[in-house]
Amino acid sequence: MKACKNSFVSVSIDGSERETNEWVRGVEGSFEAALQGIRNLVAAGFEPQVIMSVMRRNKDQIEPLVRLAESLGAGSVKFNIVQPSGRGERMHQKEETLSIEELVELGQWVERELALSARIKLFYSHPPAFRPLSKMFGDNGDGAGACGIFGILGVLGDGSYALCGIGETVPELVFGNAGTDRLEDVWKNTPVLKEIREGLPLQLKGVCADCVLKSLCLGSCIAQNYYRTKDIWAPFWYCEEARDRGMFPESRVLRKPQQ
Repeated sequence: MKACKNSFVSVSIDGSERETNEWVRGVEGSFEAALQGIRNLVAAGFEPQVIMSVMRRNKDQIEPLVRLAESLGAGSVKFNIVQPSGRGERMHQKEETLSIEELVELGQWVERELALSARIKLFYSHPPAFRPLSKMFGDNGDGAGACGIFGILGVLGDGSYALCGIGETVPELVFGNAGTDRLEDVWKNTPVLKEIREGLPLQLKGVCADCVLKSLCLGSCIAQNYYRTKDIWAPFWYCEEARDRGMFPESRVLRKPQQ
């Protein structure tokens, strides 16, 4: 793997304590296995990224996880927001995830305070509209963090091509199989893929249509938007909830011309 060009590896650890990680993962021994995996990667010359899915159960372990990642030799930590799909949908219903107010405040703390004391890079996966421009552009920026939907295609465990991993639960977003269909044909000729490429970002609806960063963000996650509404142009739930609660940044809203 290390001999491959631009090789990059991420390892999921969902808490700084064994009990927390194993509750999230549902696999006994997964915490120590993940730690050993990181040690093996570092020994091979990688600087792996640690990924943590943030929820009510582990939110107080964010900083300890950063310190753990630093001690292991990781290169960065990424904090993912739990999406309301699959198990995440049930977690949202049970209020095991954080509220939109908590998520916005947590993102601000990670990017504006915790990042200052961290010796490695930190990434918080809220949409670009909530990120300071300095975190996206300039010498210290790391990009807008938009989905690479214009250049990626998922492959499921059975070899099926899909919009992404969400194809496991949304069969209409599965487009053939690697064993029988040429990737080029699938990419160029699948109607929904062509529709997405031709329609983004102008066909986006709701708060996404009004966002000044829509050309960078591209609706954050088309697959998640479709899962929730069955409409590929629907707005991203995070931004929609934030606007409903008056928390969407006014500086990121397109000003409509006065009549």
